[in-house]
Amino acid sequence: MGTFNFTSLPPLSLYIHFPWCVRKCPYCDFNSHEMKTPLPQREYVKALLADVEQDLPLMWGRRVQSIFMGGGTPSLFDPEHMNTLLTRLRARLNLAPEIEITLEANPGTAEAAKFSEYRAIGINRLSIGVQSFNNDALQRLGRIHDRRSAIAAIEMAHDAGFDNFNLDLMFGLPQQSLAQALEDVHTAIALQPTHLSYYQLTLEPNTLFHRQAPTLPNDDTIADIQEHGQAALAEAGFAQYEISAYAKVARQCQHNLNYWQFGDYLGIGAGAHAKLTSAATQTIARYWKVRHPREYLEQAFSDRRFAGQRDLGEAETVLEFMMFALRLNQGFTEEVFKTHTGLSLAVAENALQRASDKGLLERDAAAIRPTAAGLRFLNDLLDIFMPDGPGDDKVDGRA
Repeated sequence: MGTFNFTSLPPLSLYIHFPWCVRKCPYCDFNSHEMKTPLPQREYVKALLADVEQDLPLMWGRRVQSIFMGGGTPSLFDPEHMNTLLTRLRARLNLAPEIEITLEANPGTAEAAKFSEYRAIGINRLSIGVQSFNNDALQRLGRIHDRRSAIAAIEMAHDAGFDNFNLDLMFGLPQQSLAQALEDVHTAIALQPTHLSYYQLTLEPNTLFHRQAPTLPNDDTIADIQEHGQAALAEAGFAQYEISAYAKVARQCQHNLNYWQFGDYLGIGAGAHAKLTSAATQTIARYWKVRHPREYLEQAFSDRRFAGQRDLGEAETVLEFMMFALRLNQGFTEEVFKTHTGLSLAVAENALQRASDKGLLERDAAAIRPTAAGLRFLNDLLDIFMPDGPGDDKVDGRA
């Protein structure tokens, strides 16, 4: 294992997980659980605050740049309890003055009064899980909303004063045609979000769709959908800055950018993950909390809330950095690599050269970035950085 040398620390974000949904979608592999009894909102907020209180020594003195509340469906929680959570987090954490605070919301749980109250308590960004505006597609996806309620939720966001929000939109849906997919894109654009997450449906392990696979469009149709969808987004002023992320000018998601640039993040809530760098111990550690909501509520007040922890080695750090940073069109700078990994770029030089030789990376004085082919064949690009990747060399060039 190489020696890390951290003279400064990467930016820090906070992720808060809310594990309940009205219904589990057949394609979803996130830690989400159907809500079969009334939500223990007050109890869960207390558990979250106890969790973060105990994690404070891991982040003393550090400023939190963004907060993301994901799930599950955080918008199931009433503004009253969200306000308690945010108020007490502000008292405990050093939050950036212009901090981005994002709440994930599903159209089926949207209420105009809720959105206005969320905005009033300081939540300044929404991420609305639309997925499609086609009623047949939504039914096949197991969603609890329809086209009308999706559009209504977005109008509520505008009316509540949200001038920054994302729409999640999937393509390659069961039985989806090119025309249907483009109708989704044009409908989304017309509703004037500032950000779109536009991504292909994949059949993830441990999901109903993986066990009972639906009929999906063929590869040629999916390629056509993606090409035409990306062209429509570009024409409407949405710049692609990550494989599945498109934003208006200066509206990139700051929280996700920190992930993709291998920044640090604290995670609280059932199943939440964290990645934290320590200058004192010269380590990068990953932590994760117990997954089941009931178990989390029981264990959040003690160290038993941790389900696991591991420190990253040199080769693993290089691979993980590349897995995230090479998703970005802009790539990364040598300085970001050094400050966020604690390593010299020399440890990855042989792998970088092989990727460049294959036409998957381009390098200049400003940055190292994936080519169009590198973005298209990202898995092939990342294979080069595997500790036992293609060729005779290890990632650190010391095979």
